[in-house]
Amino acid sequence: MAEATARRRGRGGGGAARRAERTSVKIETAKYIERNIPNYEILTAEAIEVIETNADAILEEVGVNFVSNPAALDRWREAGADVEGERVRIPRGLARKLCATAPSRITQHARNPERTVEIGGNTLVCAPVYGPPFVRDAEGGRRYATMADFEKFVKLGYMSKWLHHSGGTVCEPTDVPVNKRHLDMLRAHMVLSDKPFMGSVTEPSRAQDSVEMCEILFGKDFVAENTVMTSLININSPMTFDDVMMGALEVYAAHNQACVVSPFIVGGAMAPVSVAGTLTQVLAEVLAGIAYSQLVKPGAPVIFGAFVSSIDMNSGAPTFGTPEASQILYGAGQLARRMNLPFRSGGSLCGSKLPDAQAAYETAHTHNAALLGGVNFMLHACGWLEGGLVSSFEKFVMDADQLGALHQLAKGVPIDTNAQALDAIHEVGPGGHYLGCAHTQANFKEAFWRSDLFDYKPFETWSDEGARDTQALATARVQTLLSQYQQPAMDPAVLEALDAYVAQKKASMPDAFV
Repeated sequence: MAEATARRRGRGGGGAARRAERTSVKIETAKYIERNIPNYEILTAEAIEVIETNADAILEEVGVNFVSNPAALDRWREAGADVEGERVRIPRGLARKLCATAPSRITQHARNPERTVEIGGNTLVCAPVYGPPFVRDAEGGRRYATMADFEKFVKLGYMSKWLHHSGGTVCEPTDVPVNKRHLDMLRAHMVLSDKPFMGSVTEPSRAQDSVEMCEILFGKDFVAENTVMTSLININSPMTFDDVMMGALEVYAAHNQACVVSPFIVGGAMAPVSVAGTLTQVLAEVLAGIAYSQLVKPGAPVIFGAFVSSIDMNSGAPTFGTPEASQILYGAGQLARRMNLPFRSGGSLCGSKLPDAQAAYETAHTHNAALLGGVNFMLHACGWLEGGLVSSFEKFVMDADQLGALHQLAKGVPIDTNAQALDAIHEVGPGGHYLGCAHTQANFKEAFWRSDLFDYKPFETWSDEGARDTQALATARVQTLLSQYQQPAMDPAVLEALDAYVAQKKASMPDAFV
């Protein structure tokens, strides 16, 4: 590890980069969460046995479709599966046996080694919203996202203390051609932030572009030996694996880059309405997807994903932050841990159109479930609005602020001599107060977690300062963070090489907006 880090630092070094680093603002980023609290386990041993048995039965008797992908069908056939057309039926136990070669923990390297994250075990890595075509802020309202919006979100993510990861498609920049925007998005993550990031999955060739850009950023040898990207591979539930997502997975698995293999489920529409039925389908789909990654390359890093919402039976709209969604998250976490795999779920999920009370309640339910349910990689940790159609600037900083509370909860309850505070209780005695005692004076700075966003002032002060609500405070914080942003140092030669690669790729093809 020390040798690999030294090689990477040499690759991104240079006198100009070191001089720039000395003059740059130091951005504080908290270390990824390490839980000192137990996971909440909602399923009994009997329930787990039933779900696992039924998932194996689904794979063997119903099967899964690998569409428009003859190579995948050949791999499954050679592995011993029953292939009929595009339907793959997997003999009982085969998928789980293949999954056993996947690592239980993933180190995703950042170009700044201080930002490198560990995904698995007792860790929780928080990454921002992913995928919305629209953005919203207090000034401009709801509108199609642009590349300028994308870059603002990357900067906000870089400036956010409690966010460990830069993410991927933090919004979909619709002013850039579809076949070229992945290049600009990746460049933004690589240049405007030094946190870990995600690769492109919208076409296999774009996944290959992502690998090649990482080889410029980190060095080809380093990428060959280490994981520097985590990318989202969605399963088309129910039980369909399309050639685009599987093609991207094939590229990343072959290059030792991590994939989140994740069903995308709206319960009642794409899976049964029952929690146990949905969990069974989730497990079957994940088993098949992860097993396939190991057919491509045994030992390829993967994350057990579960993105599940319920459905409003009156309107048909997806709903978030519901009790059933939390139950599925808790159960999926148990199933992932049984497979000894990192687990992805959770997020700042909500159905609200605005960053209002509904958004806050639904997000809080999902954030807390992610912490207690053993999630290792929380995509959509901040900024999600309107069922995933909108990336909200105000909600981004509101959610990112609240991730600090998860860090504090994850620490658990210390019980050392200082925490017992017997000296303080003896000093104050009956009828006194603790404000001036020695224990308080020694501990007050770190005693309580404090939001960097919320207003704790008395009513009169709050009123005199404009009686601002949380959204108004968030608008001001967005402006402050962006005004304070300074680009992290980068070797000019690496930046030049990245820009040349992007320019060459763009010039090699005509614009396409479909």
